[in-house]
Amino acid sequence: MYMTDYDVTIIGAGITGAMAARELSRYDVSICILEAASDVAMGATKANSAIVHAGFDAKEGTLKAKFNVEGSKMFEQVCKELGAKYKRIGALVVGFSDEDKETLRGLLERGVKNGVEQLRLIESREELLEIEPGIGETVSCALYAPTSAITCPYELCIAAVGNAMDNGADLKLNYPVKSIEADKDGYVINGEIRSRVVINAAGCHADEIARMIGDDSFTITPRRGEYVLLDREAGGTAKHTVFRCPSAMGKGILVTPTVDGNLLLGPTAENIEDKDDTTTTLEGQALVKKSAHQQVAGIDLRKSITSFTGLRSVGSTGDFIITEPKKGFINAAGIESPGLSSAPAIGVYLAEMVGKDIELKADPKFNPCRKPAHYFTEMSLEEKNEKIKEDPAFGHIICRCETVTEGEIIEAMRTNPKPTDLDGIKRRTRAQMGRCQGGFCSPYIVEIISKELGIDATEVTKTGGKSNILTGYTKAARR
Repeated sequence: MYMTDYDVTIIGAGITGAMAARELSRYDVSICILEAASDVAMGATKANSAIVHAGFDAKEGTLKAKFNVEGSKMFEQVCKELGAKYKRIGALVVGFSDEDKETLRGLLERGVKNGVEQLRLIESREELLEIEPGIGETVSCALYAPTSAITCPYELCIAAVGNAMDNGADLKLNYPVKSIEADKDGYVINGEIRSRVVINAAGCHADEIARMIGDDSFTITPRRGEYVLLDREAGGTAKHTVFRCPSAMGKGILVTPTVDGNLLLGPTAENIEDKDDTTTTLEGQALVKKSAHQQVAGIDLRKSITSFTGLRSVGSTGDFIITEPKKGFINAAGIESPGLSSAPAIGVYLAEMVGKDIELKADPKFNPCRKPAHYFTEMSLEEKNEKIKEDPAFGHIICRCETVTEGEIIEAMRTNPKPTDLDGIKRRTRAQMGRCQGGFCSPYIVEIISKELGIDATEVTKTGGKSNILTGYTKAARR
């Protein structure tokens, strides 16, 4: 007797798994999302460039090219439905030499073949300065992609998983997959969950999951990318996303505004062995800063507020790995850049693959929409006052840097998927993301989490596991 039976189980709650779950929740099927970490969006999804790529970089005829262009066109509507931030700011791929200009010309031709609209090559520095006044002093040419955009990847992932859950999907956190066995009715995971169809969207660990059912057709190499994030005061230094000419290791270091008004620099590109190593290095940080200055002038690195590292899951085939090696077991692996841009289209494609294995009937109760997580910030003064009258907690500011209220934090803790630690609150509300990086507001957030979860303050963690904030009490009496 199995603990639970599902029609579809998705392994991995990053942006790929999230979009697959959300798309499948349109149908009358039972869905389970399994995530090894303490929250969703904990892998590459929480630490990437947040770019919705136009689609000119991927080689024509590949899945990367197909889904990038399709996904980019879907992105604005998906974000609108899910209440996630999206801004179409355009991108410049800059060159410094005649050789770079030829590379850009090749990207232009590839982009046209891929179906990217409005692409053009800029060969005049004067025109470049009109488009991007802060362009680097040695930049001589650029490929201009007006349809490129920016988003917040972890916000979108949280919203997509939450939308799937609101439409009936289950989420199991802190649930690493240790075994998968086939039986006559599908697959049994960890001896506890039986599923007719399994989608393997496990990021850097997708090859390990595939081997559990005997599929060793690919391997995943983690590629470390280091970033530097600057305060909002530096957010206007660049108006567009500014790339360098790409290399074999990727699109190179970029400079971009974020949807929340910061400035982001990075990433580096270094293949490593440890699939969980997200440390930053002095060498990586120095490389990011040096390259960024060449692309955009006037970057004030004194405004840096944090640095971080993301791991891209690089597949051994050179393309997205979306296969069905055994009936009912679907790989969605090697979803490196442009994986975020492609995610909405990949979600649709994965649902179509599932539909070939089991019958999918539309659920008339499906609701594609979700309230934005940051709606209070966008309210007028009159609307805020009305909200505070309704719930006084919205009048109590917890995070001064980002102006986040107690009401917003409590609401986030009661909304699917529910956070249980400080970093979960950060990704949902932006509390702790400002200049002080939680130096002032963290103790208050610990208190709120403690009350909401009914646990002692010493049990509250930063990011799950053993990352406890407090180790004990200095006095015998407890509050």
